[in-house]
Amino acid sequence: METKSLYEKFGGHEGVAGVVDTFYEYMMADDDVNYFFKETNMKKQRQHQTNFISFVLGGPQKYDGKNMRDAHAHMKLTDKEFNITAKHLIEALQKHGVGQEDIDGVMKIVATTHDDVLNL
Repeated sequence: METKSLYEKFGGHEGVAGVVDTFYEYMMADDDVNYFFKETNMKKQRQHQTNFISFVLGGPQKYDGKNMRDAHAHMKLTDKEFNITAKHLIEALQKHGVGQEDIDGVMKIVATTHDDVLNL
């Protein structure tokens, strides 16, 4: 039996893009984190994040952006922002009908980025 990648389970590029759009809707509505994006071109950010997440989930995209540590170094993030971001990602995945087992798989990947995102 062939196992589908998370990328395939999420509906490929379009499915991931939908989750990313919902995720940023939640992030932009949250005053605890939305100020991080006040100078950000959100169309470009959504495209970049869709490509990055597609790559992480096993899609065919190549990721040639900054590594996690460098991309977040200037932000001075704490566990509070990391946890809010994770919460909004879970909510976006749930809204798009992703099952709990797959959400757990995504969150295991997210957990591996903690120290780099927070520059610890």
